[in-house]
Amino acid sequence: MNNEVLLSILERTNPFALLDRKDLCDVVQRLAVRNFDDGAYVFRQGDAGGDCLFIIADGRVEIVVEDEDRVEKRVGGRQQFEFFGETAVLSGEPYPGSARSKGRLTCICIKRQDLETLIYSHPEFAVFFNRLLADRMRILYAHSFNDCAVSIAHGAAAMLFRKKVRQVMSAPVLTCHADDPVTSAARTMIKRKVGCLVVVDDAGRYQGILTERQLVDALVVQQQCPVPGCRVAQLMDSRLFAIAPQAYLGEALASVIRNRVRQLVVVDRNRPVGVVSFADLVRSQSVDNLMVIHDIAHQTDIDTLAGLSGRVDQILEALVAERAGVRETMEIMSRLNNRITRKVIELGEAQLQADGWGAPPVDYCWINMGSAARLEQTLRTDQDNAIIYADPEKGQADRVQAYFRQLGTTIVDGLVRCGFKRCRGGVMASTPEWCRSISKWSELIRGWMTSLEPNDTRMLTILMDYRCIWGNTDLADRLWTEIVKAFSASSSAGAMFLRDDQMQKAPVGFLGQIVTERKGPAKGRFNIKKSALLHMINGIRLLAMGQHITTASTLGRLDQLAEKGVINAEDAALYRAGFETLTMFQIRENLKTVQAGQSPDHTVDPKTLTRHETLLLKDALSAVTQLQKRISKTFFSPWVDYFAQ
Repeated sequence: MNNEVLLSILERTNPFALLDRKDLCDVVQRLAVRNFDDGAYVFRQGDAGGDCLFIIADGRVEIVVEDEDRVEKRVGGRQQFEFFGETAVLSGEPYPGSARSKGRLTCICIKRQDLETLIYSHPEFAVFFNRLLADRMRILYAHSFNDCAVSIAHGAAAMLFRKKVRQVMSAPVLTCHADDPVTSAARTMIKRKVGCLVVVDDAGRYQGILTERQLVDALVVQQQCPVPGCRVAQLMDSRLFAIAPQAYLGEALASVIRNRVRQLVVVDRNRPVGVVSFADLVRSQSVDNLMVIHDIAHQTDIDTLAGLSGRVDQILEALVAERAGVRETMEIMSRLNNRITRKVIELGEAQLQADGWGAPPVDYCWINMGSAARLEQTLRTDQDNAIIYADPEKGQADRVQAYFRQLGTTIVDGLVRCGFKRCRGGVMASTPEWCRSISKWSELIRGWMTSLEPNDTRMLTILMDYRCIWGNTDLADRLWTEIVKAFSASSSAGAMFLRDDQMQKAPVGFLGQIVTERKGPAKGRFNIKKSALLHMINGIRLLAMGQHITTASTLGRLDQLAEKGVINAEDAALYRAGFETLTMFQIRENLKTVQAGQSPDHTVDPKTLTRHETLLLKDALSAVTQLQKRISKTFFSPWVDYFAQ
């Protein structure tokens, strides 16, 4: 076959038909042609993964699989202008089935390296292989990060992702019924030396939980009802905070922190089979690390609270050492950092009261923004926070404003002492711009909406990631309503925001090479956050805002976009794998930097990566490039350029 014939075949074969003629000519220069007789096997089931993709130039192929008795079953076929063998060429795994010619067969063979270059350089082309790329990332991820995890955190002592809940839970479960007297339940707790009972119905189904703390608070502190006639149903908590017996202790820890509870009910096949408590987690060889959760809540001054910061970092090392998933790692670390923040706020209020300012004059809420709001914070980052307070009564505006500005300053200073650096852009509750009444916030957002100043657009986009971590959540919800209205108006009106502009430069250059910094202290290094992760965070945020999705986390937004059908399952799997891969690269490299006594800069030197790691990073960057392409087709707006928090 001459080059013109080969070129015409590629031009009729998807996804190669999506490439321009110049790219196809380059492919033709490097491909090979193979012929097979009738009934010949192109490859057999179980053979080592080949290094090429097969395109049928002429003839047909049937795909067959063998059962345990070596009996073949036809499961599919390919004909002219179709490709096969993609699973093995991309994964490197053995062929899952056999390919056998039906009549004379001529195949064009595209080498793996050339196929990968096309995938990395052409997002539309890559879409055809998204499911396979996601699967390959999972395989490479396990290979790369499992091998290096222990060396990163050699001093970690936790067993968070080696032990399972069933190994430490209290079983069999101790139960009572909703109509039992609380005196009877209390006697059972004392006799069996437990801190809770699971409330079940006559069929053994969960109805609630009764804890020792509930008994003391309701009967002794608040005296809600006379003890002799009080029933379990009057005091129990009917919410179910459950965990499966096969879950890891790290997952239980994440749930304990998320729900702010001391016990989880262990449920198997819809029946309670045990209880795992914070005390059980502490006893599971994780004492030093997990006791920090208890210690944060019991600090009475900033200095001792600040001393716990290093111990929080040790938990991150433990999670990496134990090969915890990215989702669990981010959630555990973010919620621990949020606990520190809440304690600083509590101590800040107490400090103002001691200094004569009194209690907060009106309701307020403290919101975090950026990675803390998205629950994507691992090592402590710069602060991004604000205060929203209720509108004061007439004549009280100045006094209320003065109180909250002083509170904001006190809390921000306390956070600095606990290792959270000040925001270089001044996005902190200690500044007047980020400490306002709800009506002033609403007015400001409407002003930003009509402003032509790029910085005002940027300020509005910063607010698109926030989470209320203290105070009256209704105020945060009211602010969110204003933001959604502003975004919807900008999307429909369009004229002020539209511009035909691409997002920042793609993280993968020509021929699929990783684009590194050209100058400065990070010259020759790749910035994982700036050049890759932010693109994913920004793009997924834009798509989520278009659907009025309120979840702040990137992975949560992606899940909901997939549920709504905005993103198909294959693309969602690719974006998810890419985000988790990039995040773990960032965590690993930042930990290495910190352990070397330097400040984390989110960069990696591609020359130090193994072959598997390089391939993994390129696959993740391919996901970024594809998402960029999707966003550039959907949004042409300055919103895109200022999603950088």
